[in-house]
Amino acid sequence: MRTVRLSREQSFTGPLVLVNRQHPLQAAAGEDLTAVDGRRPDILLDRQAARLLAACIQKVRGGAEIVPVSGWRSQAEQQRIWDDTLAESGADFTRKYVAYPGCSEHQTGLAIDLGRAAGHIDFIRPAFPYDGAFRKAAAAYGFIQRYRREKEDLTGIAEEPWHFRYVGAPHARLMEENGLCLEEYPEFLRERPRSCPLPDGRLAQVFYVPCAGEETEIQLPDGCCQVSGDNAGGFIVTAWGRPA
Repeated sequence: MRTVRLSREQSFTGPLVLVNRQHPLQAAAGEDLTAVDGRRPDILLDRQAARLLAACIQKVRGGAEIVPVSGWRSQAEQQRIWDDTLAESGADFTRKYVAYPGCSEHQTGLAIDLGRAAGHIDFIRPAFPYDGAFRKAAAAYGFIQRYRREKEDLTGIAEEPWHFRYVGAPHARLMEENGLCLEEYPEFLRERPRSCPLPDGRLAQVFYVPCAGEETEIQLPDGCCQVSGDNAGGFIVTAWGRPA
């Protein structure tokens, strides 16, 4: 075991941060952004998320069919999208399908809207199938459909089958298998540590540590670990065992 000390500010960053109207973004997206697709150099994503998204699309041979529509957005761009949609489509539509500036997952660099290749793609609500190879493979590459119809009361956003969020493979699998949205995930981990077998034979162990004040001391097991803030008062720790 080894000990790490994390500041409260670090609980606002990481691939598992919760961002919604009740939990506004507290830290800017990391500088490690890259283009999702060489054909669209203007659409950026966190480098790790972009690499795994590309791998998933390649695995399901979806390169000709799946089109990135919107990735990372600055505060100014999110404000412009909010204002334009409000003017064009009204308040009710805007609240359903556009996150309030400062409360958008797109500002983390961890969210991507995908569309089906077509002559015209709706920027706000791109057409994307409810089934298909990509959707079946997404969790194995760390992606979840972030906004589902049955979770609208929790997320505050209407169902968006086109909006995917990178959280990492063990977390995507745990959320999918237990029918959880990101708002529910920290409380699920607070109940007890969880484990998740991965396709490569490793076993991921996941546990939650609440913030203890300005500095939190965490005991990490030996080996490869990741600590992510949840932007909601704590840290989510992932430890990967060696392949069996």
